[in-house]
Amino acid sequence: MSEKKEFRVDNLSCANCAQKFENNLKKLPNVEEVKVNFGASKVAITGQVTEDEIDSAGAFDGITVQRSAESKVEKRIPVYKKRENVVALIALAYVILGYITSYVYPDNTFIPTLFFLIAIVVGGAEIFLAGFKNLAKLEFDMKTLMTIAIIGAAIIGEWKEAAVVVFLFAVSEALEAYSMDKARQSIRSLMDIAPPSAVIKRDGELVEILTEEIQINDVLIIKPGEKIAMDGVVITGKSSINQAAITGESIPVAKDIGDEVFAGTLNDTGALEVRVTKRVEDTTIAKIIHLVEEAQAEKAPSQQFVDRFAKYYTPAIMLIALLVAVVPGLVTGDWATWIYQGLAVLVVGCPCALIISTPVAIVTAIGNAAKQGVLIKGGIHLEELGHVNAIAFDKTGTLTRGIPEVTSVKMEQFDGINPLAFIAAVEADSQHPLADAVLSYTHVNNLEIPKSSNFQSVTGKGVIAEVEGKKVQIGSIRWISEETQVSKTTQDEMNLLQLQGNSLIVAAIDGKFAGYIAIADQLRDEAVSVLQSLKQLGVKHLFMLTGDAKPTAQAIAEKLPLTDVKADLLPADKLVEIKKMKEDYHIAMVGDGVNDAPALAAASVGIAMGGAGTDTALETADVALMADDLEKLPYTMKLSKKTLTIIKQNIIFALGLKVIALLLVIPGWLTLWIAIFADMGATLLVVMNSLRLLKIQKK
Repeated sequence: MSEKKEFRVDNLSCANCAQKFENNLKKLPNVEEVKVNFGASKVAITGQVTEDEIDSAGAFDGITVQRSAESKVEKRIPVYKKRENVVALIALAYVILGYITSYVYPDNTFIPTLFFLIAIVVGGAEIFLAGFKNLAKLEFDMKTLMTIAIIGAAIIGEWKEAAVVVFLFAVSEALEAYSMDKARQSIRSLMDIAPPSAVIKRDGELVEILTEEIQINDVLIIKPGEKIAMDGVVITGKSSINQAAITGESIPVAKDIGDEVFAGTLNDTGALEVRVTKRVEDTTIAKIIHLVEEAQAEKAPSQQFVDRFAKYYTPAIMLIALLVAVVPGLVTGDWATWIYQGLAVLVVGCPCALIISTPVAIVTAIGNAAKQGVLIKGGIHLEELGHVNAIAFDKTGTLTRGIPEVTSVKMEQFDGINPLAFIAAVEADSQHPLADAVLSYTHVNNLEIPKSSNFQSVTGKGVIAEVEGKKVQIGSIRWISEETQVSKTTQDEMNLLQLQGNSLIVAAIDGKFAGYIAIADQLRDEAVSVLQSLKQLGVKHLFMLTGDAKPTAQAIAEKLPLTDVKADLLPADKLVEIKKMKEDYHIAMVGDGVNDAPALAAASVGIAMGGAGTDTALETADVALMADDLEKLPYTMKLSKKTLTIIKQNIIFALGLKVIALLLVIPGWLTLWIAIFADMGATLLVVMNSLRLLKIQKK
């Protein structure tokens, strides 16, 4: 099987050029498959190809492979030093000289015409070269149309117009390149996050090496204020880590021995030693960059529609231009005027703005989301999210914190002992999932916990142990009620707590009822406000799907603005529920990406919480919230809906300006100036409108 290689390329600033570049690569003899990623400035090629051959295929517009040495440190060239901008400025100088001399000498005399001709040659040399090559192959892109229009204008004596059109076209190309570069900056900033080298400990010595050379199990030495170069696990030291680059969290996260850290995050306070767990190409940030770039390459439904429309649009415009140039000329005999109008129609009809109306918005939105800690895995998912009118949530770890906490404690009086301390002593030896909640509670309350002995488990009932010579039993209400006397008042209290969604630990000491501890998974602080925000954004139906018993599920649901609750569900049952909901709604599923994987995959959009470091979440979900932060969900919904709005606006701008300009043909008012302004204006409106998506931030 042929090898697939990816190359980053420079100067890929035009959607039309990207398509032509792809077509040129497909014609190379040993190339089997080509996919140009316009948003990420990358090309994936299956087959045998050299970098020089790729450069040759992109020579028509100066598209070149980014050599490995160059990709490490991108060179920033000042605007005034870029060759295309210098050429445009020289052309402008000669246009101005042409205008000045035209006031002294009559129009179309030698000196003004000479200045306009120099402006046309200087500013349009590359356009003409590409245009003539395209004409020879009967390929019609913007440069072909411009070549025909400018030469046609010169032939009919419109030197002034032709020169201005050349200059304005150069300006529009430069602005489009700048705007696309701006849209891609979010990806470039992600690529710059992880440092290119790191200090590691090998054979007892500290050495600095490139990240590509770091191996799994190498030990990174990370000083305060340094960026972490690789994913790994802390083996020495404590610190707080700023993980904003990966998860979008603004507050640093405390890290201790055994905790996971990510490449590209910033070590704040303490010195750390980290054992590397992944190679450079497998780090979380590398996966994010790869997935975001793949997402930007995937065509959204609206883009697929625009591409199909553009196939018929360009030939239609050329036919209209021909008819405008020929038919009125045959009727009126005024060939010069109508040929000029036909040439203007050619220029105004360029489909550039229409072709980029969708991809520039998708690139900008997905890039902005990545910087905010939200990974959207394609334009199709971004658009689908904008249509979502119902969301189903997993309960544990999504709407709740996923960590059981003590909610209520009632202890009886015993001479000389604290029953709570005795219960904690037994729970310290227990493997029960609620034991940690009890121990955390006693730790917060500064209780001294004695040692237990003779620990034994009673299947289906609880545990028995000895603490300071006393027999301690801990278990269910039924078991303890069978073993000792519990008052009706206390029984009613415990039953009510269970109905409210609490799990109960009930205890007896030496056969006497000692008390109970109620424990529950607590609702996230932000859950109510997040669900209310989603409703304000047009999500009309909010469901909760959980494996918990109905009383527990209902107790949580009563605190939330939910449409419905489904309890006692296994992962397979959640899948069935999501499939049913899809029949009535555009449904999104929000879960942790592990036990919810089937439901996430079946939903219209699967959204995984806490994707950082979780391969399952990154692979299964269509959208991954990299931090365990539910508040990113309204931001993501708002971004998707705004993207849909901007795509619609872009298509209206792209076609509307051209329709208005084309209508000027009827009274004969359309000029080359108006044509180029309409084309340039539509392209810039589309790009600048799309860049508004960069302003959408998580509040």
